[in-house]
Amino acid sequence: MDSERPTRPARRGLGSILVVEDDPVLALSIEAALRDAGARAVVICSSIASTMEALEQGRPDGIVLDVHLTDRDDGWALAELVDQLGPRRPRIVFSTGSPDAIPPDVAHMGAVLEKPYDPADLIAALSGEERRGLFARLRGVVG
Repeated sequence: MDSERPTRPARRGLGSILVVEDDPVLALSIEAALRDAGARAVVICSSIASTMEALEQGRPDGIVLDVHLTDRDDGWALAELVDQLGPRRPRIVFSTGSPDAIPPDVAHMGAVLEKPYDPADLIAALSGEERRGLFARLRGVVG
């Protein structure tokens, strides 16, 4: 009789990830880490305008969001927009050198990673439990 091994829950795939980062070297580094971790697709955007175009093409499963972009200093506002996309919003990870610059009512929408950070922390944040907007946040307070 074969001994049974306890099965671990299957790790949820990263799916498609939108990387909003205006530093090309950092963007490519993030892309490599995401692909190594099994991301199905990675799209890099370096501005708010290119991010808006990418969002029109389809909804990603996750977004890595630099909050200080060359064309806007309030890249975190994209998180507010993404929150309006429907009941299943993408997982959001804020990537910033200034975490205090993110308004508190926006920062709760995702993990905040201060640059430089370990790519493993990024993968963990994107692989975590999906948050689904207002009702999920209320359940977190009540439960």
